[in-house]
Amino acid sequence: MYRTHTCGALRMEHVGNRVTLTGWVQRIRELGGMTFITLRDRYGITQLVFDEHAPKAVTDLLPELGREFIIRVSGQVRERSSKNPAMPTGDIEVSPDEMEVVNRSELPPFLIENETDGGEELRMRYRYLDLRRQVLRDNMMLRHRMAQEIRTYLDQHAFVEVETPFLIKSTPEGARDFVVPSRMNPGEFYALPQSPQTFKQLLMIGGYDRYFQIVRCFRDEDLRADRQPEFTQLDCEMAFVDQEDVLNTFEGLAKHLFQVVAHYDYQDRFPRITYDDAIGLYGTDKPDLRFGMKIADITREVQGQGFKVFDQAEYIGGICAQGCADYSRKQLDQLTEFVQRPQVGAKGLVYVKYNSDGSFKSSVDKFFDPDRFQQWARLMNAQPGDLMLILAGAREQTLSALGMLRLEMGSRLGLRDPEKFAPAWIVDFPLFEWDPDQQRYTAMHHPFTSPKDEDVGLIDKDPANMRANAYDFVINGVEIGGGSVRIHTREMQEKMFEALGISKSEAQEQFGFLLNAFRYGAPPHGGIAFGFDRWCAVMGGSDSIRDYIAFPKNNAGRDLMINSPAPISKEQLRELQIKLANGSDTG
Repeated sequence: MYRTHTCGALRMEHVGNRVTLTGWVQRIRELGGMTFITLRDRYGITQLVFDEHAPKAVTDLLPELGREFIIRVSGQVRERSSKNPAMPTGDIEVSPDEMEVVNRSELPPFLIENETDGGEELRMRYRYLDLRRQVLRDNMMLRHRMAQEIRTYLDQHAFVEVETPFLIKSTPEGARDFVVPSRMNPGEFYALPQSPQTFKQLLMIGGYDRYFQIVRCFRDEDLRADRQPEFTQLDCEMAFVDQEDVLNTFEGLAKHLFQVVAHYDYQDRFPRITYDDAIGLYGTDKPDLRFGMKIADITREVQGQGFKVFDQAEYIGGICAQGCADYSRKQLDQLTEFVQRPQVGAKGLVYVKYNSDGSFKSSVDKFFDPDRFQQWARLMNAQPGDLMLILAGAREQTLSALGMLRLEMGSRLGLRDPEKFAPAWIVDFPLFEWDPDQQRYTAMHHPFTSPKDEDVGLIDKDPANMRANAYDFVINGVEIGGGSVRIHTREMQEKMFEALGISKSEAQEQFGFLLNAFRYGAPPHGGIAFGFDRWCAVMGGSDSIRDYIAFPKNNAGRDLMINSPAPISKEQLRELQIKLANGSDTG
């Protein structure tokens, strides 16, 4: 028997019991003729104590032990004289009278502690060691709990879990596909799915009116903290529903997860914000609602006073940072440098300090008098002691920059509490967006999204002003999910393809199976897909999804542990009838 209990199980009620534990040596401490070992497994840690009463066969093994050795010990549970309330097992310890070295370990390349000395690249190279850290174990357990609760909730609401194919056909819309050569069909390729979109629509046509799947998806795109080339998606679809049905169903799921996973009781209805309001008030379609600091449009009120930066701008907007009128010149210069970063894109920053005595101090004092500043303060809801921050330029770019400045100030002021959750639905998205490089419209969500009924007539004459039956789910400024009510008639789907510049022959070649299916009684349907990794990270209070994926890729899309991607042999290339770009057929 390797163990009678796990290393996280023992409590005061076990005092006096004889137990057997097996686990990894986390720490060894020698103190006043006594040796203390912290023994760890997946369930927790237990302190072992070896004193003068320990058998010689046991103490003789102590000098051999090192970090990450696996040992098995048997002995009596006793009450600790110096208890540790920070540990679940901190009231007890085990005094072994038997010990066996189950397996030895080399010295690990980094400390297997929550506060480790290993950098991310090193930890990813030895991910199996990194996974032993308590913080990673907690993340994996949160992920597991999320998945189990999702399955339970959806099963209780009549959803059926159905698997869809991984080897599918490449399509022209969306991000780049990962492609897989077919040995049995030389010169032809599968694509790995970016999502099961068309398959879940086919399931609705097949009569499975409530489907879900926790599924792996693949996109060949540039990476960042919340993006991986392979990721997990909670994919859902419902038939005979409208937008309100979908939002209510998955708002219920979100509230359930808040309560049972994060122990966060959210009773109110989630705010529903139109896309236009989200952009105008927060500078983004994924607003962080944990704090206010809304953007104010002050264009008309500030122009015409001889300040060229304002007079020549399409748009001028500002935010009010409460209690920041005492910002130093250095702090204001740092904010100016922030907005001038390429990823933010502003040319400069105008500030107005609304001092506690009611006076104003600004970087544009010579152009505007105190009465003007007072007017701005009313528009921006500023009070004495506040700081007004203003940007000017092209509307879209300036709003985006203000949105990023708002988040920066929220972080500086400690307003983005990771233990607080502020969900919202973003609705009424544009159906199309213009691609200046391709000189054509593209689908803002995807080409299967239905337009608002009242906007259908605009598809031939004014597609730019069409709104979609689409919605995004946002928590704390992170887009967790998105979906739409789908097109369910062949005629509307063909019109959509035409508006996107997809010819009839291309549509038939790429999506003929779906168009054909629409001939046989396709029900009205809609759904949503959630980024499962992102949702886990937000629930865990993290910005990075990598800490919630057991074996993630780095920013270059590489798995440093197994050294992938890697060349393949010339025999494999020849079997697949593939030549590399340099003309070689060798891996």
